[in-house]
Amino acid sequence: MGDSGTMNMMGVEVPSGKDPASVYRRIQMMEQLTERSMTIPGINYPIGMDAVIGLVPVIGDIFGVAMGTYIVWEARNLNMPTWHMMRMVGNVAFDGVIGFVPVVGDAFDFAFRSNSRNLKIVKNYLCKHHPEVAVVDC
Repeated sequence: MGDSGTMNMMGVEVPSGKDPASVYRRIQMMEQLTERSMTIPGINYPIGMDAVIGLVPVIGDIFGVAMGTYIVWEARNLNMPTWHMMRMVGNVAFDGVIGFVPVVGDAFDFAFRSNSRNLKIVKNYLCKHHPEVAVVDC
């Protein structure tokens, strides 16, 4: 994971460096938390904090956009091209705008996973430009 060290956040070891492997791991951990941290019993459908917190009007949607923005902020450490970054910002913005629509936005949060889409953009970039990052399955 690089020789950059780790930090402990709420009992979880998180890589603290700016090297591509550390950045990817932090993005991956945030995506896991926001999109796939729990499962709906009975139908075995993974959901995350974005969908759950999004049920709280306005504040939940703002929090969801903030978590998505953190992923984009982390990705900037990789010096990705502007068009990749704009796609990521667009995913978060689209998710945020639709999230503000009552009921429809809540249902949309279960289906449109902007953070998963952004993780995929980062992963594809790393596979092409940083193949030495062993934590990415290319």
